[in-house]
Amino acid sequence: MIDQLKIIGQYLLAKHLLSRLVGKLAAARAGKLTTFLIKKFIKKFNVDMSEAKHSAATDFKTFNDFFTRELKPGIRPIIEGENSLALPVDGCISQIGAIKEGRIFQAKGHDFSLRELLGGRDDIAAPFDEGLFSTIYLAPKDYHRIHMPITGKLEQLIFIPGDLFSVNPLTAQNVPNLFARNERAVAIFSTAVGPMAMVLVGATIVASIETVWAGTIAPAKNKEIQYWDYRGQDITLEKGAEMGRFKLGSTVVALFPKGSISFSESLQAETVTRLGELFATTNTSAEK
Repeated sequence: MIDQLKIIGQYLLAKHLLSRLVGKLAAARAGKLTTFLIKKFIKKFNVDMSEAKHSAATDFKTFNDFFTRELKPGIRPIIEGENSLALPVDGCISQIGAIKEGRIFQAKGHDFSLRELLGGRDDIAAPFDEGLFSTIYLAPKDYHRIHMPITGKLEQLIFIPGDLFSVNPLTAQNVPNLFARNERAVAIFSTAVGPMAMVLVGATIVASIETVWAGTIAPAKNKEIQYWDYRGQDITLEKGAEMGRFKLGSTVVALFPKGSISFSESLQAETVTRLGELFATTNTSAEK
């Protein structure tokens, strides 16, 4: 009953307004209030500040500075080897597996359209048809910067406006089409295994989605789908490099072409992930 009420509340809540108001507070230099909120957040969500480069609540001028905090150097070593892909975030696997008939598995009884997830264009979705996906949920306590699983050259960026439902496990199990209906930014890279899509999905009170090359993507005043073509530029990010960040957490969906990689056998739904550990091996490696 309580879970049902939570889901009903998700539909009734003025999610965009709430998210933007929280965003303004999170970006404010509010002195003692900021420090108070950070301390309360650390306690409530049991955030491990021993891994952070700056560990005291007073080290951060805004809540956003705290939420997107850096880790200590070397705390998340990136797996070596040209045939190994690194996990892109700290989080938890929501689902992982094959894209079947253009559909991606969300939770029992729910799946969603690959084409819709990527903004509705066949030419962008086609390379990933019958390919592989991994959906990773970032909880409030997690490190909220997103890194590259493999070296990639940026090809396109797409911003897709939408809802701002929560993306926690309860919502994923109960809200149809969740990741293809929420606001999101899609980055397409060319890599040694073919195209790779990194989909950064917004959520309730996610105040901002950023990339390292374009800055803030969401929130956006323009409520139409927006495309940026980077194929004439040389923006290459190495494996393990930061590619974006969430200001208040969310979900990352990574997409790969059919036959390009094999996910690590240790990864399955509910597996806790740590940035830099083995995500997948290239098909070449798998065949040796």
